[in-house]
Amino acid sequence: MSTANDSQRTVPAGEKIADWADGRLGIYGLAKANMRKIFPDHWSFMLGEVALYSFIIIILTGVYLTLFFHPSMNEVVYHGSYVPLQGLRMSEAFQSTVNISFEVRGGLLIRQIHHWGALVFLAAMLVHMMRVFFTGAFRKPREVNWLFGFLLFVLGMFTGFTGYSLPDDLLSGTGVRFMEGAILSVPIVGTYMSMFLFGGEFPGGDFVARFYSVHILLLPGIMLGLLVGHLILVFYHKHTQFAGPGRTNKNVVGMPLLPIYMAKAGGFFFLVFGVISIIAAIATINPIWGIGPYRPDQVSTGAQPDWYMGFSEGLIRVMPGWEINLWGHTLVLGVFIPLMIFPLVLVAIAVYPFIEAWVTGDRRAHHIAERPRNQPTRTAFGVAWLTWYGVLLIGGGNDLWATHFHLSINTITWFVRIAFFVAPVVAFIITKRFCLGLQRSDAEKVLHGRESGIIKRLPHGEFVEVHTPLEQGDLYKLTAHDQPSPAEIGPTTDENGVERKVSPVEKARVSLSKGYFGEGNQIPKPTAEQYKEITSGHGHH
Repeated sequence: MSTANDSQRTVPAGEKIADWADGRLGIYGLAKANMRKIFPDHWSFMLGEVALYSFIIIILTGVYLTLFFHPSMNEVVYHGSYVPLQGLRMSEAFQSTVNISFEVRGGLLIRQIHHWGALVFLAAMLVHMMRVFFTGAFRKPREVNWLFGFLLFVLGMFTGFTGYSLPDDLLSGTGVRFMEGAILSVPIVGTYMSMFLFGGEFPGGDFVARFYSVHILLLPGIMLGLLVGHLILVFYHKHTQFAGPGRTNKNVVGMPLLPIYMAKAGGFFFLVFGVISIIAAIATINPIWGIGPYRPDQVSTGAQPDWYMGFSEGLIRVMPGWEINLWGHTLVLGVFIPLMIFPLVLVAIAVYPFIEAWVTGDRRAHHIAERPRNQPTRTAFGVAWLTWYGVLLIGGGNDLWATHFHLSINTITWFVRIAFFVAPVVAFIITKRFCLGLQRSDAEKVLHGRESGIIKRLPHGEFVEVHTPLEQGDLYKLTAHDQPSPAEIGPTTDENGVERKVSPVEKARVSLSKGYFGEGNQIPKPTAEQYKEITSGHGHH
């Protein structure tokens, strides 16, 4: 029987707050529906987590740095603690960066963590996107999420560039000068764009303040919104998983988000933070005090952009210095053509999921990730692009390659010009052959099992190697992938003999489809009949 004391039980303050919040925000129902969400477990899925945690580290360290940085181009005379710079004229931006490095407690370490975190973030983003690309995880329904990730990477590049330029040192100033020259090459509007960006003739008096606003507000705000949308879509579409027993397009096999995955993710965050901190503590990056403040009449020796902008600089460095004169105006093709190639390449990467869907005619939803070897053409395209990127990185650092390896800079430039066209083609062919060879190896394993290393002599004197049959789970993994047939144009005349007109677009789609799935582009999977014939004893050891 209840008593008055039971009905008037004291409710803890925490429970009251939780009830109040749940009644207005529905947190309990939301958490109950999503905290037990299942995520698959595979090492490659951690690449996206490295990018996410690096972004968080960048935000945390960036907030600290904003407390001490002065985004001003006003000139001052340095009288700080770093003796070699005393008496030099410099901007307040450069002076505050030097003060952060030598006079703010922990300032240099935070600067290092911030810069290294940005490099790790973009590297992790690139590798994560390559994982998504090579496994086909961008296919329906994840095309929009691919675009979100692509925009995050591109905005990260420009966020890094604006942050790299803020100290107003001679190295970053040389990079900004390089960018200004590229902008000026744009016909008609180039000069207007430069004046708007720099607030006057280069270097102007406003560009640090403008870059600062873009670096800490505009680009990070957009990136944060894209990141939230990216994660929401990951939750909504569910995570891709590799083929295996019990795994289909309609389920996910793995661990729940809470408590297992959250505990692992929390530990992994501190591991990433610790590794970046160790790198920052032992490897100096961007020591501006040894470079000095920016002066328009000087150029830093060995001026290089960070790796993620190196390929765009490589395009301009190795391009011949072509110019044409039109109606009294000089068009600098040596800069303008690379400036146009750069966005075209980015657009091609962004729309690739839609191009592949059009070529293959595949409109199905895919939640099973593919092994790269089972899509030789796509994998070869990816490796060719990475090879092209690497060649242009060499071009972007041709002066350092020349000085460090005692090579002629002209030789390096011509190597890059030739490799720009040849290396991706060679990489494509070699990668495709590797993939087909791996497919043959998989087919051999399915039919004959793995080599055991044991040699057996048969009664009639023949020596054979004993093969260990694969388990059913391994057989499934090696044969679970689809092998679509290439598209066909079909009959060009109808039943009445009337000729059907085939559009050039349709012809191009069929040709590309044969490039993906036609003869010589995939090794047929072993059939159930072949497997039964082999395992029944006909020729199997």
